[in-house]
Amino acid sequence: MPTAAALIAALGLTLSGCGTTAAEPGRDPDPRASGGTGARGGHDGVLRAAVRRLAAQGDAPGAAVLIRREGGGTRFIASGVADVRTGRRIHRNDHFRAGSLTKTVIAAVALRLAARGRLGLDDPVEEHLPGLVRGHGNDGRSITLRQLLNQTSGLYDYTADPVLARQLSAAADRTHSPASLVRTAVGHRPYFAPGAGYRYSNTNYVLLGMVVQRVTGRSYATEARRDVLAPLRLHGTSFPGTRTTLPDPHGRAYTQDGGAPEGGARRDVTELNPSSAGAAGELISTLGDLTRLVSGVLRGRVVPRAELRQMRNTSASDGRYGMGLFPVRLPCGVTLWGHNGEINGSYTLTVTTPDGRHSLAYRLNSTAASGMTAETSLLEAEFCARR
Repeated sequence: MPTAAALIAALGLTLSGCGTTAAEPGRDPDPRASGGTGARGGHDGVLRAAVRRLAAQGDAPGAAVLIRREGGGTRFIASGVADVRTGRRIHRNDHFRAGSLTKTVIAAVALRLAARGRLGLDDPVEEHLPGLVRGHGNDGRSITLRQLLNQTSGLYDYTADPVLARQLSAAADRTHSPASLVRTAVGHRPYFAPGAGYRYSNTNYVLLGMVVQRVTGRSYATEARRDVLAPLRLHGTSFPGTRTTLPDPHGRAYTQDGGAPEGGARRDVTELNPSSAGAAGELISTLGDLTRLVSGVLRGRVVPRAELRQMRNTSASDGRYGMGLFPVRLPCGVTLWGHNGEINGSYTLTVTTPDGRHSLAYRLNSTAASGMTAETSLLEAEFCARR
């Protein structure tokens, strides 16, 4: 099992680089070459080189990318290995932990409920979770669901709490309830008054998961399976809850001692109780499912158009974050939409063009920081050179 301090560190880094220049069953193609359809040759050579650099910069045993383009098929490229012990390669339909891509799903669920009148974006948190967000300058009566969604609540990020990190390190397989995570957060003063600024906090989405359950009487996972995963046919995506294992097929997940990408021995951290991530980051998925997720959302297949505009409205965050989505602006002038995710032993980024017709997802099987130059190179190679 991993130390949960590493899990805490990973969740805390999830969005550090966002908004800057920064059908899978069946036999797998040769992971050393591009799969599916699409052009080969020079373009694929650039992509393969970028994938190799991603693995090297992320200090990961392996990296893989899946590109889906309407009318152009799919392309899969992988480098390195999924398992350092056996030498198994990364397969196109491997399952892995997707971290904060969970937020895209939770935001879609919440906005669907808003569209049906089950909740209002300007409802105070107190209306749905009375008495939970109180103390140390925190007041759920003055924080709205909109501010949870767009990361402007000012609530402390529970993953930054040093006491919780030590507790998780001592009992890495311990289950933590959403309420306990929120209580940890409100034991700290807020970063700023609600609506007065922008700061990414996992606490916001843990609270949203609780609101979904209070409003519907069902867990956020149940609502997400019905309203997002099923309509988009995301058959490889799941909410593990407290389950520590990954579904088959899967490779392994790795991190360095202390959870840092440099220094220390590489450790296998595949098994993990993700309850400390919850609605902020517990999702398990595949590369193919993640490309369909962001494409489906941007094409209005799960969220009505009015609510989709809310997801892409970044005015409250000075252009950095919408609601479960953020813009990735490339030097060539292209703006993509998506989200990244980091959790112990896994890093992923999934983006799509504004029309949802050209999507890319890549993953590393290690705990890595976002904002890598190889990430920008990969995105430029696919979305700029082919304009």
